[in-house]
Amino acid sequence: MFNRCPPLVVLFALFLTLLTGCNSLDYTEDHEQLSEEERIIIRFSHIVGENTPKGLAARKFAKIVKERSNGFVEVQVFPNGFLYKDGEEISALKKGDIQMIAPATSKMTNEVPEWQVMDLPFAFRDVEDVHTYLSGSIGRNLLAQFEPKGFYPLGVWDNGFKQITNESHPLIKTSDFKDLKFRVMPSPIIASQFEILGANVQSNSFNEVYQLLGNGRIDGQENTFSNIHSKNLQSLQSHLTVSNHGYLGYVVLMNNSFWNDLPKDIQILLHETMVEVSKWEIKIAEELNENNFQSLENCDCIAIHHLSVDQKKQWEDAFKPLYQQFENRFGSDYIKTLPKYEGE
Repeated sequence: MFNRCPPLVVLFALFLTLLTGCNSLDYTEDHEQLSEEERIIIRFSHIVGENTPKGLAARKFAKIVKERSNGFVEVQVFPNGFLYKDGEEISALKKGDIQMIAPATSKMTNEVPEWQVMDLPFAFRDVEDVHTYLSGSIGRNLLAQFEPKGFYPLGVWDNGFKQITNESHPLIKTSDFKDLKFRVMPSPIIASQFEILGANVQSNSFNEVYQLLGNGRIDGQENTFSNIHSKNLQSLQSHLTVSNHGYLGYVVLMNNSFWNDLPKDIQILLHETMVEVSKWEIKIAEELNENNFQSLENCDCIAIHHLSVDQKKQWEDAFKPLYQQFENRFGSDYIKTLPKYEGE
């Protein structure tokens, strides 16, 4: 089980040390009867189901914050794109229409293009690699780049590693992807990854994927076991390749102006709760993906294919140009500090 502290914990600890000495965290008064105008309301919008790692963590965060503030701070969680689709929530947060989101890191690459490093195929061997990287100097720099864009980074949550599904045939060799239509998240690196394999790509909202697969507008998609299972995509796909080719995680963001206007003791409360929930979320994400994979194996509804060592190497070799393209644009530091290159 993964035990490393999630990113930002070290920075949060310093933040808390500086503030706790001059601010009280006493919420003994019951604020449940106050109106919304008299309390602090944080609207938290996300686009996945309630029983996914992100959905569960969002609910737990809201519950703990409400309990510890005796109702003075209420985090209202809106899952499944109820308020905003994934193509809309970033803009809504920036404008202050909502106060909190947790988009996939891939979806923030239009705001901070350097975050594409997280989308490089086979960049990370496991989630420990991910959190080692984001807890280091490069990761801290990546997170710091959000604030000038109007976002305050509160934490990083896992979903897991992505697999590939499609309706046509097993995807084992790189040539198997030729001319297939894939839905991808809006990240240039991810689009290039499939284009290198000869596939056609389009970027659509996650909540549209089931319908797109059902009406044949796309042949396949990439996602974690958790997301595949929660959206019942296995009912529309015949083949699943266990590739673990890319990491899918979320950066938890608040509107920066809203954050700066919060009382310091509320900031401390939110930070402390986020650190606690993030540690819990890492474990839950791992457990959910393991359980969902077992369900997919046992459902007799989709053929599951595993890559051999040689087949995985063929994929990795095909993707090498993406690393060079990234390095040419953003420099070598982001690549050479990946944990898998330690000691080279």
